[in-house]
Amino acid sequence: MSSAIDSLFIYNHTTSSFPQPHVVYIINVIRENGNQYEVLRRYSEFVTLKEALEVPFPLPPKHVFATSFLPSAWVDNQLIEERKRGLQMFLTHLLHRLDARSSATFLAFIGASDLVMNESCFWPKAGLPEMSFKGTLMPKEILKNEPERTTKPIAAAYYPSWASDSSPPHKIDFSKFDVLFFAFATPNGEAGINWDSGAQESLKNLVSCVRRSGHPTKIVLSVGGWGGCHWYSQVMSTEASRTKFVKTLCDTIESYGLDGIDIDWKAAYVYFEPKEYPNSPGSGNPHSPEDAANLLSFFKALRSAIGNSRIISAAVTQLPWLGPKGLPLTNVEEYAKYMSFVNIMNYDVFTSSSHPGPNAPLSDACGTSRQPQATAEAAFKQWTRAGMPASKLLLGLPLYGYVSKSTDKKLSGSFAPSGRILNVAHPKSKRPISLSGAAGDLSKLWGQQIAFCQLVEAGALEKRGEHYVAANGYTMGKVCQTLMIGA
Repeated sequence: MSSAIDSLFIYNHTTSSFPQPHVVYIINVIRENGNQYEVLRRYSEFVTLKEALEVPFPLPPKHVFATSFLPSAWVDNQLIEERKRGLQMFLTHLLHRLDARSSATFLAFIGASDLVMNESCFWPKAGLPEMSFKGTLMPKEILKNEPERTTKPIAAAYYPSWASDSSPPHKIDFSKFDVLFFAFATPNGEAGINWDSGAQESLKNLVSCVRRSGHPTKIVLSVGGWGGCHWYSQVMSTEASRTKFVKTLCDTIESYGLDGIDIDWKAAYVYFEPKEYPNSPGSGNPHSPEDAANLLSFFKALRSAIGNSRIISAAVTQLPWLGPKGLPLTNVEEYAKYMSFVNIMNYDVFTSSSHPGPNAPLSDACGTSRQPQATAEAAFKQWTRAGMPASKLLLGLPLYGYVSKSTDKKLSGSFAPSGRILNVAHPKSKRPISLSGAAGDLSKLWGQQIAFCQLVEAGALEKRGEHYVAANGYTMGKVCQTLMIGA
C-alpha cells in the first residue's frame, strides 16, 4: 500500500549546462512510512506547477544568471539560497493545502505518481531532469475538477474586559478587524456563565461602538480562558448539561447582540504538554477521556441552535484536541463541519527564563528545537493533516514579549523549555508597570511580559522612518542565535 507524503525539504542544489546553464534544486521527499528519495527540479518547473495548480502562493523572484558557463561560486550564491528558501515555502504551502497536495500534478511533480488517481500528467522521474516541454503539462481543462479557493484573510483579536480602560472601544479603529473576541465569561457548575465585575458593561459598550462605527466587525464572546475552565468537563459531560449550556449561550447572544461563541478550553505548556484542554488537567481541572467527543457533541448542538450565519470557534494549541488515550486526534473533519475557526495559540511557548526561548516561534528553522511541534508552521501542518481546512485556521500572534535576566548570547537548546508551568494563554494581566528610569532600563520587568509599545516607551526600540530599530545598547540577534533583544 502506498504511503502518503510526510514532508518535503529542499536541502541542496546542483547545476546543469544543457541546453543552457541553470540551477537544479534537490528535493528530499519523505513518506509517512519513513522511506525517502530525491527529486530534482529546476525553477521553470516550479513556475509550471504554480500555473497548473492556479494557486495564490508566491514564488521567489526570477534572477537571471547571465553567464554561458557554471562557475563554482554558484554553489554558495546568495541569490540561489534566497530562492531555495522561497521555493521551500512554496512547497510547504502546497503540502498543507488539501486540494493542492492531493492533485495529480503536484504528486507527479514530487515523484509520488503511485498516489495519483489520474495519471494524465507527466513529470520526469527522480534524477537530473530534462527541460519541461509543453507536451508534459497537464491540460488546464483537467484541473477544473480541483476546487477553487480564494479565501479572504481574516484579521481578528482578543479584547479582554480588563482592557476597557487602556483601550476603550470608542478609540478602536474597527476597520482593521474582521472579528473581535471579547474575553471572558466563564462556565459555572450550573451550565451557566459567570462574569467578572464590569465585564457585561464593557461588552455592551463594545457592541454599541462597533454597530455605530458602520464597520462589519463581528463581536464573539469567548468563554473560558486561563483559570476559567474548571467546569468545562462537567458541563460537556451529559446531553442535559450541554443542552442547558447551549441555551445559556444562545440567550447571551441574543441579549448582547453578538455574532458567535468562542470556546476557550485553553492550553499552556510544559515540554509542550497541553494544559486546560479537553482531557487534560490544566491547573487542577477535572477532565475525562470523553472530553473531546463531548466537545464535538456540543459543537453540533450549538450550531443547530444558532444557525449557520454565526461564528463558532475555539482556542487551541498547535496540536488538535486530546482523544480518549490522551493523544492528539488525527481526524477532526467532523469538528470542522460545525466550526467557523480554530484560533491557534502560537504564543507563550516560552516565557521569562535565565535561558530564554522564543515566545512565538514561526518554525524550527534552525533544526535545534526540542519541541518542533510547538511552532506556527508545525501547527498549520498538524491541523490541516487532521482535516481542518486551512481557511478555518487563525494564527495567534502576540503583541508582547518577555523580559529575561540572562547572560546567554543565544537560545539554549535553542528552544529549551523553562521547566515550569506557564500561567499564560490570556492570563488576566496587571496594569502596565511604569518604566521610569534611564533609557533602555527594563529591570523593573524582569520575569514579566512587555508590550511592544513598552519597548518603545523604555527606549529599547525606537522608530526610524518606517522601521523600528534597537537603541540604547540593545541589539537584534540573528534568528538562529537569539529571538530576543539583547543588551
